[in-house]
Amino acid sequence: MVNSFNDCYTLENGMKIPVLGFGTYKMGGSSDLEVLKGAIKAGYRYFDTASIYETERVLGQAIKESGIPREEFFIATKAWIDERGYREVQAAMDRSLQRLQMDYLDLYLIHWPKSSLKETDWKERDIETWRAMEELCMAGKVRGLGLSNFLPNHLDVIMKYAKLKPQVDQLEIHPGYSQEAAVAYGQSKGVRMQAWSPLGRGDTIHNEMMSMFTEKYGKSASQICLRFLIQKGIIPLVKSSSIEHMKQNMEVFDFELSTEDMQILSCMPQTIWRGEHPEFKIPVKASNFNQ
Repeated sequence: MVNSFNDCYTLENGMKIPVLGFGTYKMGGSSDLEVLKGAIKAGYRYFDTASIYETERVLGQAIKESGIPREEFFIATKAWIDERGYREVQAAMDRSLQRLQMDYLDLYLIHWPKSSLKETDWKERDIETWRAMEELCMAGKVRGLGLSNFLPNHLDVIMKYAKLKPQVDQLEIHPGYSQEAAVAYGQSKGVRMQAWSPLGRGDTIHNEMMSMFTEKYGKSASQICLRFLIQKGIIPLVKSSSIEHMKQNMEVFDFELSTEDMQILSCMPQTIWRGEHPEFKIPVKASNFNQ
């Protein structure tokens, strides 16, 4: 069990990864530079971005202006749906590195397993994408590889052909949408699971059921959600524009949820999910290669 914000997990490839990450989805404006600089000042060193987020430039600028050496950060980005493919993903990584003003990544992920529900050759495309990513890893451009929004049936496709195993898999995970089967399967394969939208876009923390936990533990609903994930060995990817909330999200290592309460939260009725699902509804926005 991790005991502090500064702790790390050791991935299967031996790489250390912080137990809490800072997400950058829906950022990228001029004001977001100050938000990211604030997150760095608060102590965050693990930042998660993606080509589709259009935040790589501002993140790279924030890190550069911090004056903190690059090697003290853990940086992950993702190849979007239309960047899948052997040649496509190689070019995509080069663009991401250029935008970030970096010469290597800590993690590079395939953002979605399919471009549409009707894509018949998605398995072949993902395998070719992974093959190119393995070559980028062996060339020193990235330290580890991972996946995002890959359910067990998608994960198996990669695991069957991979020379370098996926180190992480990002899914929407929070009380009320804890994806127990997908999490257990990934963990059984040695994949470190990560949670995007760990607070359920705020809907989860305003759920009536959460009030009894906030009263019992003297913690906010957000902190209860994050602690729930941490006790499951899942890495939350948090996001906030408020310094106060940034710090509050870090203060989840001084209490522990009981086994009973973990069970209750795991069985919490579905409250909210984003509605994006690789076997149901897939985002279709194309990435902007000129960013």
